[in-house]
Amino acid sequence: MTIIDSHLHFWSLATPGHEWPTPDEPRLYRDMGPDDLRAAAGDTPLAGAVLVQSQPTDTDTDWMLALAAGEPLVQAVVGWVDLAHPEAPERIAALARHPKLRSLRPMLQSIDDTEWLLRDELRPAIAAMEANGLRLDALVQPRHLPMLSRFVARWPDLAVVIDHAAKPDAAQGAIDPWRDHIAQLAGQGAFCKLSGLRTEQTPDQAADELAPYIDHLLASFGDRLMWGSDWPVLTRFGESYTRWLADAQRLARATGTERERLFSGCARDFYGLPEDDR
Repeated sequence: MTIIDSHLHFWSLATPGHEWPTPDEPRLYRDMGPDDLRAAAGDTPLAGAVLVQSQPTDTDTDWMLALAAGEPLVQAVVGWVDLAHPEAPERIAALARHPKLRSLRPMLQSIDDTEWLLRDELRPAIAAMEANGLRLDALVQPRHLPMLSRFVARWPDLAVVIDHAAKPDAAQGAIDPWRDHIAQLAGQGAFCKLSGLRTEQTPDQAADELAPYIDHLLASFGDRLMWGSDWPVLTRFGESYTRWLADAQRLARATGTERERLFSGCARDFYGLPEDDR
C-alpha cells in the first residue's frame, strides 16, 4: 500500500513575511523542504503529498507553488488568500490556474472572531473559490465547529475538510462537546484529516490515549477521513514521521480497502490528485 500524506508543510525562513516558526521553536527553526521530508519519511512508501500553507501571506503561497512545479512528490498545494481583500476574487482566479493549487486555508485558529468566516465581505471570495473548483481547508479549533456547521450549510457546493480534526483538547482528555459537533459536520458531508492530534497532547502522553478520538472520527466520517502527518510541526515535541504513521495505522485498525482509503484514497479523491499508476 502506498501513502498519500494529506497534510505537511515546507517553509523557507528567508521568504518575505515569514512569521513562524521562530527561534523559540529550535526543532523547527530552519528551512524545511522535500529532501528533509524524504529523510524523515525513510522507507515509507510515500506516493505523494499535499503541501499546506504555513504563513498568512501571498509570498508564501507563490513560493510553495514555484517549489511544487518542480517537485513530483508534491501533488497538490493548499494556499492562502486574504479573503476579505476587495481583489480576492481576482487573486483566487489567478491561483486556480496553477495546475497544483487545489484548496485555500484561512488561518481561522489565529483570528479572535470565531464567526469571521461568516462575514458578508467574504462572500465574493468564497463564491470565487466555488466557481474555480477550489476547496476549503478549515484550520479550526473546537470553538469554531458550530460556526463551521452553519458555513457548510450556507455553501453546500464548496468541499470542506477539517484540518487536524479541529484540534480537540487531547492534553486534558476532553472529548465533549467536540464529539457531537464534529459528528454533526460529518453528517453534513464534510471531510476530515486524521492529523495534528499528537501535537495537541503533552510530550509525555502516549499515542494510545488518542484512541477515543480516532474511533469517533472513523465512526463519524468513514471514507471521508484522510491521514496526514502534519510534518514537520509533528516533530516539535520529539515525535517522528514514521512513528506517527505506525501509531495511526495501529489505532485505526483498518484493513484492506478501508486502510487504503484512509491512507491514500480519500486524499486522492478530495484533492483531485493523479491516479496511482501502479
